[in-house]
Amino acid sequence: MSIETTPLVEPVDIPESMLAWQVVAAGEPADVMQLKEVAVPRPGPGQVLIEVWSAGLNFPDALLARGSYQEHPELPFTPGLEVCGEIVGVGEGVNRVRLGERVIGVTSLPHGSLAKFAVADAVDVLPAPPLLDDASASVFHIAYQTGWFGLYRRAALRVGDSLLVHAAAGGVGSAAVQLGRAAGAKVIAVVGSAEKVPVARRLGADIVIDRSEQDVVAVEGRIVIVGFASGDIPQAATNHVMVKNYSVLGLHWGLYRKYKPELIVRAHDDLGSLVEVGALAPLVSQKLSFEDAPDGIAQVASGATVGRLAVSPP
Repeated sequence: MSIETTPLVEPVDIPESMLAWQVVAAGEPADVMQLKEVAVPRPGPGQVLIEVWSAGLNFPDALLARGSYQEHPELPFTPGLEVCGEIVGVGEGVNRVRLGERVIGVTSLPHGSLAKFAVADAVDVLPAPPLLDDASASVFHIAYQTGWFGLYRRAALRVGDSLLVHAAAGGVGSAAVQLGRAAGAKVIAVVGSAEKVPVARRLGADIVIDRSEQDVVAVEGRIVIVGFASGDIPQAATNHVMVKNYSVLGLHWGLYRKYKPELIVRAHDDLGSLVEVGALAPLVSQKLSFEDAPDGIAQVASGATVGRLAVSPP
């Protein structure tokens, strides 16, 4: 008995080599990333090859360079977790009709988006919202999916709730402010400096608190943990949880990608509808040249950036 599979579709007019940023050792991005000429990757079974039109920079890109991320691709590798571009090749088992589709999504390392071409699992890329330009689309997927699952699924945010968003001028924070407004919540934004106060107000926050000037104390709420930007993992004191009447909820978005991909599609459709009615608009503060990618990742890691940084292709 023979099993028929979809053959690999060879990309059309794809060069044999390309420029790509490569992490060659563990360390700070500006020290360990090198611009190299490498072979254009081929998509494996269940994967697609994407011509990169814009790459979004994320804090995990810095962790990957340092070797402190939960994923440890073999050196050297091309970083860049987030992408907007066109599918120009498909691997075994992927429908050929996806060729030519403008998509956003998460790349599959070691072939990240800081290159002319990237590879992604087909289930990890979805149609790009038509109303978003390439830079905005390239920073949309991870932050807004994280916000959607954290607020709408894990925290069950309702109309009239008060939502406090830490790092509200950052990537996930700015998305959460907009999603909170879209849900009919009263949004209290916490930012780290006076310069970020007007940014949070423009995003739609009802109240903005500069934590460098004011303390933030919350009682009887639902805390959603989405990551540890400081590098330290704090421990929750269960007695404090009890006496202050609050709940602690975790969010690991990657588990939904692995075990409940239908929910990723549902979130994507919902987010796309909110873009169409003008409720969501990614805050892209800088569109960097390809040569500035390592410095961009360092900026994101420093916590000093406002909104999101996107990188143009080489």
